This record gives sequence, C-alpha cells and structure tokens, in this order.
Amino acid sequence: MRKISQALVLASVVSLPALLSVPSASAAEVPAAATGEATRHKDDVHVIPPSEHTVTGNVGLYSQYIYRGLTQTNEKPALQGGFDYAHASGLYAGVWGSNISWFSDLNAGNSASLELDTYFGFKNSFAGDFSYDVGFLRYNYPGSYPALGAGVVKPNTNELYGAIGYKWLSAKYSRAISDIFGVADSKDTSYLDLSANFEVADKLTLGLHAGKQAYKGTAIPGGASNDSLYSYTDYKISLAKEWAGANWGIAFTDTNAKNAGYTILGKNVGRSQTVVSVSKTF
Repeated sequence: MRKISQALVLASVVSLPALLSVPSASAAEVPAAATGEATRHKDDVHVIPPSEHTVTGNVGLYSQYIYRGLTQTNEKPALQGGFDYAHASGLYAGVWGSNISWFSDLNAGNSASLELDTYFGFKNSFAGDFSYDVGFLRYNYPGSYPALGAGVVKPNTNELYGAIGYKWLSAKYSRAISDIFGVADSKDTSYLDLSANFEVADKLTLGLHAGKQAYKGTAIPGGASNDSLYSYTDYKISLAKEWAGANWGIAFTDTNAKNAGYTILGKNVGRSQTVVSVSKTF
C-alpha cells in the first residue's frame, strides 16, 4: 500500500453507537434470553434482538508508519485511526488515516502529508475454520502537486483484493486497477501477502508475515522497467499484547528493496526497522 499505516495531522476517530432506551428491571425480574436482552414491562417480556449493525473506532500511536515494509514517515511517529461499519451479512466499509511524509520527501515542491484510505467489501466464513474477504481499497493522498517529475504521477491508488484464511493462517492478493503510489504506468501491479497470527500466551499474539510487491510497466519510456526498480519482498515478525484496555505492540521489519528505487533523503526506506505502538479499539 495496508498500503505501507504509519508529524501528527490526523485528529480523533468518531464512533456512532446506537442508543436504545427501555424500562429498567431488577436482575431477578429479567429472565435470560438466548437471542438478546430481555426486559419486563408490566406482565410481558420483550426480547431486544442483537443489532445487525456494528460501528467501531480505533486510534493508535506508532513510533513510525511502516507499510509493506517501507517507512512512510521517514522514521518519525505516526498518529493513526479510523472507523468501521459492519453488517451481520458480512458487508463492511470503513475509513482510516495516518500522517505521512514519503511523497513530499521524494518529490520536492509537492505537498502530501496525509494518507486517508476508504474501503468496502464482504467477508464471511465457510466450512468451519475457513474464511474469505473480498473488497476495494482507495488510498487517498490529499495535497498539492504542482511539480511532478518525469515518471511520477499523483499517488492516489485504487486496489482490489481477495483473501482466504484457515484458522490462524491467511493469504491475501491485491491488484492495482490504477497507477500505484505515484509510479507512472504501474497499473496491474500486485501484492501477495502471507500471514500467520497465533496466541502464544494469555492475550499475547505472535505475528509472522511475508509479502511480495511486483510492479508492472515502465514509468519513463526507454528507461528501466518498474519491476527492476520497485519490485521487492518484505518480512515482518511482531508481538501484540492486550493489557490495561489497550493493545501494545512491537514489530521488526525488513525488505530487499533496491537503493535505486527506494532511497529517500539519503536512506533506503525499506531497510530493517523496529516499530512500537499502542492502540485502542472502541
């Protein structure tokens, strides 16, 4: 790109809980109900069915924003957050944002300090332990672009994705249906993501990840191919702990990104990194 989440430009995240007011009753007066919450009104018992709609929010602070193995904030902190809507059928949609600096750092005279992603899709489970997820993701980079050089386009990107999971294993394939991340003639670039996440202790999760970004096209006619400049593989190992009402994490990342394609401000943005974070979902 996640696209890549991570200098603080993103504000807070707003959730939209549904409010429902009912007459109160003591615990002794209210029988248990398998399908929802029961309340007593005079001589009748009314059951409130579970809502088919869920809205959640999330906010997090990261020591830097790493996406697909590449630092997006020049190794500086990132404030990230968003909110998600989910329907019981499996339909979902959401918005997520983070501060960034990579495009402006690489392309002087242009200004893009925010990544604001919008997405929607459908996910569900089947055959017991299997799951699937298909959807569309739009990476939005609002900003000013008066000085785009040869082979460079606005970084706004559209991707389609599909994933399949089995228990704690998952595989996800993303394909750009536009130019991707500011590289001209890069439509049909793809990313294959293999991940494993499993609990190794109480509320302590180990994550393992490997991904392959494969570029298409040639940004500058007659020049080097996008594949030779920008294709790379990334790796990540992470630990996440739920504690004191928040999620605490540490991740170690690395890539084989080439200096020719990924040197920004004198540093390879795909070099090995460590990220620490704290986040909360509400």
